[in-house]
Amino acid sequence: MERNKIYVNGKRRILVADDEFINREMLEAILKDEYEVIKAEDGAIAYDVVKENKNTLSLIMLDLIMPNLNGMELLARLKEDSELKSIPVIVLTSDHKSEVESLHKGAADFIPKPYPEPDVIKARVRRLIELSEDRQIISATATDNLTGLFTTEYFYRYGEQWDKYQPDKKMDAVCIDINHFHIINERFGMTAGDHILQILADRLLEIFPTDDCLVCRKTADTFLIYCPHHEDYQNIVDKIDGIVTDIAASIKIRVGVYPCCDKNLEIQSRFDRAKIAADKIRNNYSVPVSVFDEGLLKTELYAEQLVEEFPNAIEEGQFQVYFQPKFNIEGDKPVLSSAEALVRWFHPEMGMISPGKFIPLFEENGLITRLDEYVWSSVGKRIADWKRRLGVSVPVSVNLSRAEMYDPSLISKLDNIINENGLTTDDLYLEITESAYVRDSSEISNVVNELQEHGFFIEMDDFGSGYSSLNMISELPIDALKLDMYFIKNAFSKSHNTKMISIVIDIADYLGVPVIAEGVETEEQYLAMKELGVAVIQGYYFSKPVPSSEFEKFLTEKGEQD
Repeated sequence: MERNKIYVNGKRRILVADDEFINREMLEAILKDEYEVIKAEDGAIAYDVVKENKNTLSLIMLDLIMPNLNGMELLARLKEDSELKSIPVIVLTSDHKSEVESLHKGAADFIPKPYPEPDVIKARVRRLIELSEDRQIISATATDNLTGLFTTEYFYRYGEQWDKYQPDKKMDAVCIDINHFHIINERFGMTAGDHILQILADRLLEIFPTDDCLVCRKTADTFLIYCPHHEDYQNIVDKIDGIVTDIAASIKIRVGVYPCCDKNLEIQSRFDRAKIAADKIRNNYSVPVSVFDEGLLKTELYAEQLVEEFPNAIEEGQFQVYFQPKFNIEGDKPVLSSAEALVRWFHPEMGMISPGKFIPLFEENGLITRLDEYVWSSVGKRIADWKRRLGVSVPVSVNLSRAEMYDPSLISKLDNIINENGLTTDDLYLEITESAYVRDSSEISNVVNELQEHGFFIEMDDFGSGYSSLNMISELPIDALKLDMYFIKNAFSKSHNTKMISIVIDIADYLGVPVIAEGVETEEQYLAMKELGVAVIQGYYFSKPVPSSEFEKFLTEKGEQD
């Protein structure tokens, strides 16, 4: 109920409902200096007056013995009406036995007849109005306007109170997220998304009744539940998944659970753990429920540490660029044709940190763009140094993340590196993953077209992992296809089936571009790739990624051969 017009003509409004004229006049005389007093002489009239003034009434003073509708009956009606029940009521009675009954039926206080001193009446009226308004403020801030669920702040407060009264009860902290909720908003609009949030909130209240559970909407599509321990959360997922709406086919959720919470932890920390568990399965659509364990926390804390130390690592040069040679194998002898730049992190305390740990993390939080630009700059300086000292160099390919493809200053940044080091676009190749092409093929293609027109050589990296169609591939701007290393691994497993590689080579021939195979480790693989028609190979068969000082031996050999 909305009752935001507390003041009328500068005063709070009070209804005095009493069938005795003298009582109405007496109370008005006592209260009129501070309040606007309206009056009703029987219960039926009083009920109509309350409905008419529901948004402005601060208090009802109600006599129990009245014609047409007595005070108890009126009180019952008020408390059954969702729009009227929050208006506080003071019962006026000389029947002391009725006092307790009226309190049970929803009265907030009572004033006995004959009336006490005016100051006592004023004090009780003032106190009750203040309490009611405070309660309204708390209610307004305690619940989410959209769903009616608790807000996060009050959810945590009530959870703490819950623990005080049930210290030994095993409780679970649960975090629920809707999968791909942003897609619903983008496709159907915010109003449709809000409707789905309301549907889910209603279902959660059915599953987690408020007599022993607390339910909260934290942000957007994230809900928190504090409830007695459950063993089977898959059952709960089944009750929510597949809620059919007129907007989307169904709602699909993921659930993170921190079971049997350690109540020595702050309540927010318990739900942080549940959120960590939910985030673990963000892109794993076959697993809807994840249970927190300490390993997840260690992983999360480790990730946070890497993010915190990233700026300092850039400043101190802890990131080092390694180079892995690529050899053209189309002739009688393999010839060094180019290299790939790969970054390594040498932390002063943690030692070498695997790229598999920090690259996905930085791709997720956006730091990858700064790291890539660091690598581009380092590569540009290194190529210039080789040309100056050794009189020889080969093109070096650097990675472009999906985020960089949306940077309007991308080409100017690459131009700056080339110009500052006296290079050309022939010195710097660009690798873009197939998955980047597939996700936003038209937009990415436009950017790549600009890069090609500017003179850059474009390699599609990890081909075979992005599940692009043949039709899509035929329209994409690329200069080389780079096989995902798992093609090599699978081709030389127990089955020894290289048919898929042959198919990729046929596609490349159709497109008129060479095939690069990475992950080649053995002579058997090398010979097979050569026989199949692969143009360039990269892998441990020739060399692992090495520091620039070690890579120079490949350049020196190439210089001697040339």
